[in-house]
Amino acid sequence: MRIAFYAPMKPPDHPIPSGDREIARLLLRALDLAGHQAHLASTLRSFEPDGDAGTQADLMARAGLEAERLVENLDQTDAWLTYHCYYKAPDLIGPVVASALNMPYLIVEPSISPRRREGPWAGFAAASDAAIAHADRLLWTTDRDRPALEAAGHSASMTQLPAFLDPGPPVAPRDAGSPLRLLTVAMMRPGDKMESFRRLAAALDHLGQDWDLTVIGGGSGEAAVAALLAAHRQRVSFLGTLDDPAIIRTHCQQADLMVWPGVGEGVGMVWLEAQAAGLPVVAEDGPAARTIVAGGVLAPPDNPQALAQAIVHAAARRRTLSTQARDHVEQEHSLACAARVLGAAIEGTLR
Repeated sequence: MRIAFYAPMKPPDHPIPSGDREIARLLLRALDLAGHQAHLASTLRSFEPDGDAGTQADLMARAGLEAERLVENLDQTDAWLTYHCYYKAPDLIGPVVASALNMPYLIVEPSISPRRREGPWAGFAAASDAAIAHADRLLWTTDRDRPALEAAGHSASMTQLPAFLDPGPPVAPRDAGSPLRLLTVAMMRPGDKMESFRRLAAALDHLGQDWDLTVIGGGSGEAAVAALLAAHRQRVSFLGTLDDPAIIRTHCQQADLMVWPGVGEGVGMVWLEAQAAGLPVVAEDGPAARTIVAGGVLAPPDNPQALAQAIVHAAARRRTLSTQARDHVEQEHSLACAARVLGAAIEGTLR
């Protein structure tokens, strides 16, 4: 089948790396593996992070024109698939085009936030809800999204698509070294990411054994992250943003543990990437971590001593956790698993 693919949050060819961009790229690969021909229908971003009514109105107008263009020019397409539709980045194009061209409409990672139906994103929340209601199939990923989707009456059209990646070649498990080599991979920006770095720094204050930390990532909060980790500056190496997944995987293979609290993580792709490389994960307990992390140790949220102790426990069990991590990815979160789910979902809408 020929699939029109759209990612209103961030298209797969966007220049700035992020988890959203990586998932969009992985979806295209999974569709190809499932035997479908996917093409990027539009690069228009509907993402509006500030709750600005004027910007939202402009995006709706631009999306209307884009939909008109696609209805006139999109041919030889059997279905439309959108990745990530929510109140800050609704799909303003797919439902219009799918209806006009009478083709199935699917959404991967739909999200409903009832409290956003009032306030500065009310219009966008309504548009997102309308797109989700229009979908023939909703492929949900996180347990955080599922209750609201079910409460809105979408249970019959829902299919779970676990987070996934290309696991790459297996890595032989080994014991932790000394000093303990820790790795963190994350964007540096205000909000949940910065709070995660704060909690990481606090945990390191309580980590008694010898360690060093490599930090991969960049962003507007680089100076703030450096300040948080200043007390341990001699033990911390900042590598900046690395866009090549192969280089990041090499760092995963060289480290002993991935340590990332993961405050507010929606999917937790960084934990999945670490486990695919046989790298055990230490994180805070939360919905995403409970779903993703099988080879690792979860600590109670916002408890520096507990997070430090989780690092110690994970280091002591590194070889076992490494095997568990890799097995979990291969069996539940591989590209091949996702291809099977996507293929069945698309074929189901075409019957």
